[in-house]
Parts: sequence; structure tokens; C-alpha cells
Amino acid sequence: MGMKSFVEVAVDSHFPLENLPYGVFKPKGGGGPRIGVAIGDYVLDLAAVAAAGLFDGTSLGNTQCFSQSSLNSFLGLGRPAWKEARDMIQRLLSAEEPTLRDNANLRDKSIFPMTDVEMLLPFVIGDYTDFFSSMHHAKNCGTIFRGPENPISPNWFHLPIAYHGRASSIVISGTDIVRPRGQGHPIGNSPPYFGPTKKLDFELEMAAVVGPGNELGKPIDINNAADHIFGLVLMNDWSARDIQAWEYVPLGPFLGKSFGTTISPWVVTLEALEPFACDAPKQEPYPLSYLVEKQPKNYDIPLEVCIKPAGQENSLVVTKSNYKHLYWTLAQQVAHHTINGCNLRPGDLLGTGTISGPEPEALGCLLELTWNGQKPLSLNGSECTFLGDGDEVIFTACCKGNGYNVGFGTCSGRVLPATQ
Repeated sequence: MGMKSFVEVAVDSHFPLENLPYGVFKPKGGGGPRIGVAIGDYVLDLAAVAAAGLFDGTSLGNTQCFSQSSLNSFLGLGRPAWKEARDMIQRLLSAEEPTLRDNANLRDKSIFPMTDVEMLLPFVIGDYTDFFSSMHHAKNCGTIFRGPENPISPNWFHLPIAYHGRASSIVISGTDIVRPRGQGHPIGNSPPYFGPTKKLDFELEMAAVVGPGNELGKPIDINNAADHIFGLVLMNDWSARDIQAWEYVPLGPFLGKSFGTTISPWVVTLEALEPFACDAPKQEPYPLSYLVEKQPKNYDIPLEVCIKPAGQENSLVVTKSNYKHLYWTLAQQVAHHTINGCNLRPGDLLGTGTISGPEPEALGCLLELTWNGQKPLSLNGSECTFLGDGDEVIFTACCKGNGYNVGFGTCSGRVLPATQ
């Protein structure tokens, strides 16, 4: 059975004591950004807890990491500090511990209903890399654009492919996304199309949040890579497929991706996800030595995508996938990213790439679900090939434990018309 908190936590909550994801919020009644953890339908203000001296006597007591407006300082402290903080917060919130439970004044200062706060980006993102780690997604995309004979490029099975994305356009869940404009393929002898994208898509992804970085020129060993990853968020890598298809040769994604990327507000730690670790897929051919892990693993994280069409009250589930389908693991992504000496820094974001499974209902984007628009979906009586103005896309993820959940909440965004 699950652990018991003195804060009320519903049975189906994503945020019991076993989870305690981190985020940054500000009270709607006024006040600046502060760091918190989610517990049930509430947020615990860690700055208030630290100011009351409840972290004194630990390695966190003199760091001032919880008095910051982002998680970056805390991220840089590393796994021993993260574990110490998690243990302390679990103890303070437990039903048996009186320190916070019986201090009415401190409870009022430090515990906020989620309805009374605004969630912000939880960390300053210096750099953002997006990988291409799902074999099923790679195969489907290759089949759509190049045919079924050789859908996946030979190099894909030897290294985790990625591109360097745009950190400045990463936004928090609930932020509207403006339909981008750009060029598309010319038809016949006509000039290239220019205008609002006609093929706006979502991409079901997760992203790793980097903790301690590495020095320039000093790669991270694959068997130490997990110590450089704080946790995971949900991520929607919005994509303009027509713009992307015209521009990506020869240098890869640019305007078709850089107009917006949405992440969920709560960072779920690897410690919280450890009970849901599972074996990673067998890799053939066997990877090069710097990509070989002693114990390769993924996480069993069920993922779901809903679309709420413009003007409608109800949303419809269009995808059910799972993080465990990824071919390249987090550790392999980090090891490959740094093997050339590239330096990661606290707060860097590493997207997984679209997470598609082997089943038709587990495809992670509309490009695959509608086979590039050839097989429209039925959404509450209307047909959908790609996203329309006013459509809202909602991601969610929740691991099911023995009497408790470890969830991510939601990652949502609504499409606004293109600017003129």
C-alpha cells in the first residue's frame, strides 16, 4: 500500500508521497516565483520550509538552493543532495511527523492549493537537444517519405540521432501556440508555398532534465550518465510537417520545429521512477563500446494523448503509447551527446523524440496516425488529418504502483491562428 501524508491525497492522484515532483510556481495572490513540490492537490513551498530552518543540519541548509526562482542551483548539487532533500520532504509530509503537521502558522505559509498558484518554467534552459530514439517512429516516418524498402537509415542503429533545438521557444503547459508560417514544397514549376502551415502536428515525447554537467572536453561515461539526469517531464514537440519536409535537407529541422515546444510543469525524479524501471530493447547490431551499459534500462511509463477539437467540450484519446518502447536509453543519449567533449549544464533539456509503439493505437503523432493525411481520424464526428485552429492537445502520463501512482500531470497547449 502507499505511504500516508497528513496532506489529503486522493487515491487516484498523480502526486502522492512516493512521487514529490519539483516545480516552480507563484501564488496568484501575489509574490515572486518559488520552488515547490506537488503533494496531492497542493504545493509545498520549499523556500518557506527552508526559511523556517527545517533543512538545517543537512547539506542543503547553507546552499540557498530553494530560495531561487528556478531549480538550476538545486539541479547542480547532484544525486546525494537530491536524495537527502527527497528523504527530508517525505518525512516532513508524512502523517506521523508533527514538525510541519502541527505547526499551523508554517502550514499556512508553505502549503498552497494548486488552484491558487500559477505554474512557471521550472528551470532555465540554456540548451535543448531533441533525439530520435523510437525505432517504430523512425520506421514509420521513413516508410511514409522514402518507401518500405529501407525506411531507416543504416546509421540510426549505431548512434542516437539528434538535432539542436531552440531553447527560447520552450513554454510551460497551458501556453497557447501560434500557428507558424513558412515555406512548403513547390508544386510543379510554381514557387514554394508560403503561408500558415497546413500540417501542424503534435509529437508525443518526454524530456530529461540535466543535473550536474561536465567540463568541456570531458565526456560522461555511460555508466555514470544517470547521475547527470535529475528527472523527466512530458514534452510536446509541435511540428509543422510541410515546412519541415521542405527545409530539412540538407541540414535538418529549423523553422518547422523552433516556433514552440511545450513541457509539463512538474519534474518527476528518477528516484520516483525507479520502481518502474524495465529492461531496454535488445539492440542489433551491438552498439560501440562507449554506448554499452552494464544494466541498460527504460521506464514503464504509460502515455496518453487527447485532442479537444475547437468549439467542443469533450476530448478524445488518439494515442496510448509507453516510454518503454524507446530504442536508445537515457544513458546512451547522454553518453553520445558528450562523447565529442560537448559540455552539458544544469537545466539543459534532452528530448527523447516521438515515442511510438508497435501497435496502431500507439503512434505518437498525427503524421503517423493519419499516414501523412491519407487516413483521417474521426474526432467526435469530424475528420482530422492535422491540427486545426482552436484545437487543444493534452498529454498525460501515470505509472501505476502498488496502491499509489507516480504521475506527471498534464502537458497541454491550444492552437491559435497564424499572425498576419
